[in-house]
Amino acid sequence: MYDYEDEEDDLFGPPPQASKPTKQKGIDFKKELNEDQFRAVTAPDGPALVLAGAGSGKTRTLTYRVAYLLENGVPPESILLLTFTNKASKQMLERVEELTGIGSHRFLGGTFHHVGGQALRLFGDLIGLPRSFTILDDGDSDALLNEVIREIDPDFFKAKENPKAKPIKGLISFARNVGKDVEEVARARYPANRELITKIDQFLDGYTKTKLARGLTDYDDLLVFWLTLLEKHEEARQYFQNRFSHILVDEYQDVNSLQARIVDHVVSNHQVMAVGDDAQCIYTWRGADLDQILSFPDRHPGTKIFKIETNYRSSPEILQLANGILENRTSEKSFSKELKASKPHQDLPKVIPTLDGYQQADFVISKIEELYNSGAEYDQIAILYRAHYHAMELQVELSRRGLPFLITSGLRFFEQAHVKDLVAQLRFVANPKDNTAFLRFACLLPKVGEKTAIRLLKQANGLAKDLSISVCEALGNEKVLQKVPKDAKEDWESLCETLVEIHKVAGNSSPSVVVEEAIGGWYQLYLRATYENWPRREEDLESLVDFASKHETLAEMLSQLVLLSSESGDRVVKHGESCIRLSTIHQSKGLEYPHVFIIGLADGLFPNKRAIDGESDLEEERRLFYVASTRAERSLYLLYPTLANQKGTPVRLMQSRFIKELSDSKYEIHNAYSHRGFGRERSYGQSGWSRYGRGY
Repeated sequence: MYDYEDEEDDLFGPPPQASKPTKQKGIDFKKELNEDQFRAVTAPDGPALVLAGAGSGKTRTLTYRVAYLLENGVPPESILLLTFTNKASKQMLERVEELTGIGSHRFLGGTFHHVGGQALRLFGDLIGLPRSFTILDDGDSDALLNEVIREIDPDFFKAKENPKAKPIKGLISFARNVGKDVEEVARARYPANRELITKIDQFLDGYTKTKLARGLTDYDDLLVFWLTLLEKHEEARQYFQNRFSHILVDEYQDVNSLQARIVDHVVSNHQVMAVGDDAQCIYTWRGADLDQILSFPDRHPGTKIFKIETNYRSSPEILQLANGILENRTSEKSFSKELKASKPHQDLPKVIPTLDGYQQADFVISKIEELYNSGAEYDQIAILYRAHYHAMELQVELSRRGLPFLITSGLRFFEQAHVKDLVAQLRFVANPKDNTAFLRFACLLPKVGEKTAIRLLKQANGLAKDLSISVCEALGNEKVLQKVPKDAKEDWESLCETLVEIHKVAGNSSPSVVVEEAIGGWYQLYLRATYENWPRREEDLESLVDFASKHETLAEMLSQLVLLSSESGDRVVKHGESCIRLSTIHQSKGLEYPHVFIIGLADGLFPNKRAIDGESDLEEERRLFYVASTRAERSLYLLYPTLANQKGTPVRLMQSRFIKELSDSKYEIHNAYSHRGFGRERSYGQSGWSRYGRGY
């Protein structure tokens, strides 16, 4: 929890004092900015939308805009800078201080949540919130909602099909941030469970009342209540509109409807500059609303639009490909722009088809070795992917070869909790004496701790010996079940059924079949009830089927996993060591690297199957490809496997439609099959191939 009380009368600092226009350290705006940047920085009063393309100097433009306002007599206390991260705000204000000599403490800058929290310290009493309210962190808010749910329905969590508190809170949070009714969002996520939908609405009501009664807020409240103040309390609205004469909003393409409404209410006489890029809107799945930047001119009459199109990052060849991606947009509403290069010419981007994920990994690593031997450092190289599981084979090969790499988007594949949970079940079936593996998944059940789990396992071992049955069967015996905590009985029975089924197939089936059996059992229900992002986690687990298919026996597969973990552990990356960067594309936004590999560019992988089937936004997938491509400075490699193993069946993959749509003048085809170092080709019978999708 965060608990603080500010005794200042005005948390936003002293009221602004009008000042005379002065030169700040002799800034020559015309000289220090390019033509596009200069026009945006020196824009006259009124609403402005700055469309800053990838690598075009967005931060520089915002920084100089603040300096320009100061030069023209705007007090620093009258400028409000809204960002999405504290880091972005801090860096920007530090640059302003360096540029102007005016202390960063005189400006108000920060995240929407930070500023919203301060707003509630001033006016929270108007909505019944005490000045000394406490802000719950994620863990505390999960715990409180869990408490409320148990009070409303003590038996709710006993039903294994019901989600836990965390995914329910995620659903509530999403609904509040996108301005939708919670029941509407719940209906979309749980269409077949009407009772659950009604319950979630009750839980929200109880959660809201409990927070208010105890003087608590969660992160979402900081925005929801701030908007409530602005919409329903003239005193608060007038304060903000009089207090801040100029509002600057960074990364405006990422605002949700709640944040956009706050900005619209805070600004006075439309004195707002929004900076963003609709082509880089890639977070709609977590609430970002593309329509907010597209409709900005409609909501703020007289908006002047400035396009900053000179790119200082990428070669002309890479930008040619990136522009081609945008040319193929099918959305009726978008802002046209064309990135212009300032860097010298380099080679065309390369498109490389490979046999499968392992050959894809072989090519990437061989090419990295070539780059390294030619003078490139490892930290100048990034490998980007649509989903974490796309990089599994690559992580295996990098670990096996002892190359230094960092995953900036999370843990290594085999170190992820859900992967280790599933592997633990396989380990235990293969070796019932592996108590460590048993404890890992048994302790996931409610009210089952280590002592209880060990006691139950010990009893099962005794029964197995007495009855001449497997330990897996013994765990489901009525005598063991009687000792299982009441809250865990249903889950325990489901778990034991899964272990028995895994044990049955393990004796006479391939490892891939065994893994499939484990994925479809008890743990699937656990994932769906526990994690809001369970579809992504299931995709990770499904990729283990392909990994398993590379091994003859379950024991061999498990041994390989141990060796991989050991090799990864032995190769500890030292602080400051140059490392290859692995990242999802979402996590790479805002970063840049001389050499970039984008892997998994096949229909069904990127774009993903949900987008192709119309269940998610295909255009957002295209924008994601654009963002990935524009991370590259000098060289860009686009790779895709032509075969994948889906649930034990070889499946033929087709080149991503995003590549197909591009003119072949924008890239070169590279034959990976003839590249040195490939010895992993496998034969797949034609009868075993199936084409993904419908005629791609």
